[in-house]
Amino acid sequence: MRVLVVGAGATGGYFGARLAEAGRDVTFLVRPARAERLAAHGLVVKSPVRDVHIPAPSTVTADRIDGPFDLVLLSCKAYDLDSAVAAVAPAVGPSTMVLPILNGMAHLDLLDARFGMERVLGGSCAIAATLSPAGEIVQMSEMHSLTFGERDGARSARVEAVAALMQGATFTARLSEKVLLEMWEKWVFLATLAGGTCLMRGAVCDIVAAPGGRALMQGLLDECRRIASDAGFPPREKFLETSRAALTAEGSTMTASMLRDIERGAAIEADHIIGDLIRRGRAAAPGAAFRHLDMAYAHLKTYEGRRARAGT
Repeated sequence: MRVLVVGAGATGGYFGARLAEAGRDVTFLVRPARAERLAAHGLVVKSPVRDVHIPAPSTVTADRIDGPFDLVLLSCKAYDLDSAVAAVAPAVGPSTMVLPILNGMAHLDLLDARFGMERVLGGSCAIAATLSPAGEIVQMSEMHSLTFGERDGARSARVEAVAALMQGATFTARLSEKVLLEMWEKWVFLATLAGGTCLMRGAVCDIVAAPGGRALMQGLLDECRRIASDAGFPPREKFLETSRAALTAEGSTMTASMLRDIERGAAIEADHIIGDLIRRGRAAAPGAAFRHLDMAYAHLKTYEGRRARAGT
């Protein structure tokens, strides 16, 4: 199976490197400058699990894609999705599977419209990784999982083939028959974490130690849960129990990556993670009150407006 990984950054680059390490036929779609760096230094992953160095990874630029691939692994920030879709289009043929591992759900609408719903799988990942100034992928914890599946829950021959492809790679790969529910659950957790830690500019432990902080986190989680339920994907009780505990844990230094992006003055996914959730909530329940989410969204859009005014 020919696999095209869109980009060689912290997330896609990590899973692509692990697949290449396992001997799979992996090509990275990258910009010319990244292609030159990878040709000179290889693809390097620094990991608490096990380091990996792919000395000469197979790369291609958008203008040199040589026909369709069997599987396209799409990992990018939501604000880069339009350009990523345009770049990858020549690699998508009649039998190509597109496996996006973005957060939220809005990207599915865009991918369906561009490539056809029948080509787009459901997927999500869990990993904490970053790209160092030297271009190395640095995995910050041992967490590294990738979940995928048909959006209708079927165990088709093609997703079984994807499962076989990933077997033996150094990450946890799981074929899910409830992949859309799991994507919604991840979105509920992430929106709560991002909304709370960005709004309060602190870790979970800082928030719950502050007056009203615990109620804020619980209020955000409840609003996100209601929206998911109204969309037809009510989060499971076990997920909610685990999430409540994690999002209100005393001593937890957990923050959202969006807060780290704000702290370094970078672009953020305000509309994709929080704005689209509110939009879906109001579409399902016109006039519904999402007081905590609205406040978090206003905060994020204020940051984006100030950043745009400063020209950064």
